[in-house]
Amino acid sequence: MQRASKVVVVVFDGLRPDMVTPERMPILAGFAGDGLWFREARSVFPSMTRVASSSISTGAPPALHGIVGNSYYDPDLTRDFVLDTSRAEDIALAESRLGGPLITAETLGDRLAAHGKRFAVVHSGSAGSTYAINPRAAANGHWTFSVMGRDATRTPRAVDEVVERFGALPPRTLPRFEETEYATRVFTELVLGEMEPDVALIWFNEPDTSFHYKFLASEETNAIVQAVDAAFGRILTAIKARPGADDIAIIAASDHGQISTSGVADMASLLTAAGHKAARGSSRSINGADITVTGGNMGEIRVVDGDMERRDQIARWLMQRDEIGMLFTPSDDPVLGAVDGTFSTALVGLDHARQPELVYVLRSGTEADAHGLPGLGLVTGGVPVGGGMHGGLNRHELNTVLILGGAARGEQPGLSKAPSGIIDIAPTILDLLGIPAPASMRGASLIAAGTQEHPARIETFETGSSAFRQMFSLARRGHHAFPIHGGRVN
Repeated sequence: MQRASKVVVVVFDGLRPDMVTPERMPILAGFAGDGLWFREARSVFPSMTRVASSSISTGAPPALHGIVGNSYYDPDLTRDFVLDTSRAEDIALAESRLGGPLITAETLGDRLAAHGKRFAVVHSGSAGSTYAINPRAAANGHWTFSVMGRDATRTPRAVDEVVERFGALPPRTLPRFEETEYATRVFTELVLGEMEPDVALIWFNEPDTSFHYKFLASEETNAIVQAVDAAFGRILTAIKARPGADDIAIIAASDHGQISTSGVADMASLLTAAGHKAARGSSRSINGADITVTGGNMGEIRVVDGDMERRDQIARWLMQRDEIGMLFTPSDDPVLGAVDGTFSTALVGLDHARQPELVYVLRSGTEADAHGLPGLGLVTGGVPVGGGMHGGLNRHELNTVLILGGAARGEQPGLSKAPSGIIDIAPTILDLLGIPAPASMRGASLIAAGTQEHPARIETFETGSSAFRQMFSLARRGHHAFPIHGGRVN
């Protein structure tokens, strides 16, 4: 049964739900108050943008869609460097070597196309993030515009059309005021005003970018938060101006949260000093290294020659480091990893054929940052100390915005504590349009959830070796588990 004539999705990259307040974001807060707000919604692990984008489009965790990190080493694709999923050329290389799609699960775009539905996207993130939302946009006959230009979309003619209509693409400034304004104009005037697709999605790269480099609640970041809130208001106005506006469903969401950084732990340098020559994922060269290491506030470690004894040595060495919060290794066990003291990658939905041999998460906690927001943790570098980061399992990285409004809000709007997450977005869109979700979508439609009582089955696990102890908690809903929080306990 079709429940909506059209669906509009607005994604605020990196937005924490505890920042959706009448003071900071009055329009989104008002929308939340009138809609159905899933306050305990969760991202996936790693809580990184391209991983999360792929989970939004597939309704599935990395174990099914195969994007196991923003960057990851895969010798089947290239032995020369770590694949960077933000880069269009790396994605093209991977698909050429694979002879097929990089994302290994059916997507929302695929399903919409199979049912003759139109899907239009306005994106202001990287080429890889844009790709992940609708990887086969061209083949599906869909339309994807990127403010990053022709090379950042699989439908470059969309960029040509927009530039001809709206003028040159905006300059890259920080905060991204110009990009926010340009993308909003394209979305409201062209996509909603003229194209009228069955599903329209806009992805704002803010406040994520400013969180990283300008800090979570600084004056500049608060200004861009207000700007994207105002942009959301313009989108709501454009929707209300459409005929049959009451039949249009609106979903407001974020892909992950963020925490502030408290210090630097350069894992590649530390591992090299310990006798394991490490190539940074960002270096674009393996150059005789023993291992590859990606960074952020978590990362993967891969042994170049596949020597699992080296992997085990590194894992045991990491357990002795105060900087380390969590460790994961692949295992047939659903909870415990192959190395004593580690958790299994299966516990966090990372058990794809591409999974790393070792995953580390740096220490973090729920202490308040300089602006009074809870969540502080170490980072390997890449952002100034005090800047925001995400990727790990801190509850404030995992908790996402997920609000249903318009025709999607149902008869019982309010605040729901039901277990939910970004994997539920695609199944919900399909349900609104009366389209069955494919079996690969592990998420579920949230339309029927309402404010009914959904007691979460919280499960907590602990493991460790010697002085190293770590814990992880999740919420069960049927056969799927949503990550709640993880970290070191000593």
